[in-house]
Amino acid sequence: MNLGSITQAMNEPERYELDAPPQYHFELDRRHFFKMLGGGVAVFLVLKPLRAFPQSGARSGEGFSRFQRQLPQNLGAWLHIAPDGAVTVYTGKAEMGQNIRTSLSQAVAGELRAPLGSVTLVMADTELTPWDMGTFGSRTTPQMGTQLRRVASVARDVLVRMAAERWNVPVESLAAADGHIMNRQNGQTLAYAELAQASALAKAIIEDDPLTPATEWTVAGESVAKIDGREFVTGEHKYSPDMSAPGMLYGKILRPASFGATLKSIDLSGAKAMPGVVAVRDGDFVGVAAPSEQEAERALAFIHAAWNTAPQISDRELFSYFKQNTEEGNSQGWEGRTSHEMGSVTSGLAKAAHRLKQTYTAAYIAHAPLETRAALAEWKDGSVTVWTGTQRPFGVQGDVANAFQMALDRVRVIVPDTGAAYGGKHTGECAVEAARLAKAAGRPVKLVWTREEEFAWAYFRPAGVIEISSGIDRDGTLTAWEFQNFNSGSAGIMTPYEVPNQKIEFHPCKQVLRQGSYRCLAATANNFARECHMDDLARQAAMDPLEFRRKNLNDERLLAVLGAATKQFGWGRSPKRTGHGFGLACGTEKSGYVATCAEIAADRASGMVRVIRVAVAFDCGAIVNPDGLKNQIQGAQMMGLGGALFEAIRFGNGRILNGQFSSYRVPRFSDMPEIEVVLLDRKDQPSAGAGESPIMGIAPAVRNAIMDATGTALFSLPLVPDGLKA
Repeated sequence: MNLGSITQAMNEPERYELDAPPQYHFELDRRHFFKMLGGGVAVFLVLKPLRAFPQSGARSGEGFSRFQRQLPQNLGAWLHIAPDGAVTVYTGKAEMGQNIRTSLSQAVAGELRAPLGSVTLVMADTELTPWDMGTFGSRTTPQMGTQLRRVASVARDVLVRMAAERWNVPVESLAAADGHIMNRQNGQTLAYAELAQASALAKAIIEDDPLTPATEWTVAGESVAKIDGREFVTGEHKYSPDMSAPGMLYGKILRPASFGATLKSIDLSGAKAMPGVVAVRDGDFVGVAAPSEQEAERALAFIHAAWNTAPQISDRELFSYFKQNTEEGNSQGWEGRTSHEMGSVTSGLAKAAHRLKQTYTAAYIAHAPLETRAALAEWKDGSVTVWTGTQRPFGVQGDVANAFQMALDRVRVIVPDTGAAYGGKHTGECAVEAARLAKAAGRPVKLVWTREEEFAWAYFRPAGVIEISSGIDRDGTLTAWEFQNFNSGSAGIMTPYEVPNQKIEFHPCKQVLRQGSYRCLAATANNFARECHMDDLARQAAMDPLEFRRKNLNDERLLAVLGAATKQFGWGRSPKRTGHGFGLACGTEKSGYVATCAEIAADRASGMVRVIRVAVAFDCGAIVNPDGLKNQIQGAQMMGLGGALFEAIRFGNGRILNGQFSSYRVPRFSDMPEIEVVLLDRKDQPSAGAGESPIMGIAPAVRNAIMDATGTALFSLPLVPDGLKA
């Protein structure tokens, strides 16, 4: 396992939410991992010191040092084989619909040589699972998958040695398969369960144990049914909002009049007079807990509050604001701008036969998960347990501990399977709010944010401005590339194209709305601008967009996905119809390589743009679960369509103006194109994550197809929020 890669996902500056100040700090008085597992075989992991690793899109040595930290050396028990043969695996990763429970179980079962059905994952519980940075950055498969494979490999070796000692035979004469150890000489077998019954054994391991190569995988590498799939489909599965506790109350929070507003005066008497209602004011925090959600809503309506507010800009002024309000120094705790320069852009532009300068913009958009934030909190004996949907259980544990000024070991965070997050559930405000109400009530309190709260009080994908100046020779060879990103971030900012003279910079800006991680981070905006610009350069050179990219690419894996996607799509072979256009885009991010082709239909009279067909080729190294990977890629295309075509947060004077699904449009079933997926299974390469990178090709491919169909060049995301204007 490359431990340095753990920090890659943390080091991108658009993860503002991870360094934001606490939402709450309550004025309260300041007032294990190891469990008795019983008999069997337990495996622990000892790690080497963490090395520095650069953030995505930056050159070596440009990483943010504040996250070049030392991980705990002993991360606790990872795997336990019980005397009945049950294999329990512990991981701090969370299941949010990406089906990682299945693929991680496959990785363990394959390396352990055990039936898939014998493996159970305990996930995202700060009391039971080893510390984990969080479920984000497409790190689960490459980092946690590799880690659990290594643990399983050592457990298998331990079992083989135990059998060799029992039979007094050489280890080399034994083989592990299907939960048994077999003696090759006489066919005798021992079940893992029998060996686990014999003795209790804890084995500490170092990370260098050899792993089974992907070419020899059996369980991993195959499409298997989703673990607990029936419960998900039938509605029996319990998510965060489904949690309950005896004597539970329901919470509601009084939200400020606008972003940044402070409380001027408050009258809680009306709410406190209601039977069974607890009303709390702690600083600017105001909330109620009641026997039902309806009573909590009524109690909130009886609270009279006045707020101090200040004038704020609207979305119409946003992009000029960014250009005028850069923070090149230490912004939000980050080291400032990212800067890369090679050769001379001035010289490259002077030599160019064709030059192009263009500005691209991307709006704030919401994560809009089906499941809004939810938490159930319960206090006992000065400790609190919170059940909540989050990508960072240990981060939320810290948020709660900090808010209540208490030790970490007195806070337990348990993450039920969560109905999506997309980078939007890194912070613990809902957990803190539920815990504060539960402390005041002396009873468990469940808090479920409304859709309006989710739209207004969660954080957004950063908006941004991107300026590109470029030049090409007469034969279409890139000579100069200058890329300036304001605010949206540096993920995926480096160009994969060969260009001798380049200058690439990211400029952090003063924040307008609360912003933070979103699926694929700024790689979506950066790839949109770059791939739109590449198409427009191809037109200047009078070249086919595919051939123009091939001429300026030297990356074998990126060329391979381009070839696979265009072949599947039939690039250059499909007959042209009036109002129809074809577009393509490609890119690489987080060790994933993607190429996307799109066909659109545009109607000038109505302004309607419809995406008809999409073909995506993806290379993320060795594939663990092909069907699961296809689902991730298809989901990324569906989600990406929203940001490409119509998703944008509208705001003014500190308020969200379209904070409901009736006014904030996400893709609907009627918007779905035919999606064809081509998987490049590179068993010669380590497995990379797939939850993020596939999304970044759809927006530029659709934009380029619109250009092909109509001749209209669009430069802003979303492309057609109100339809295609004449």
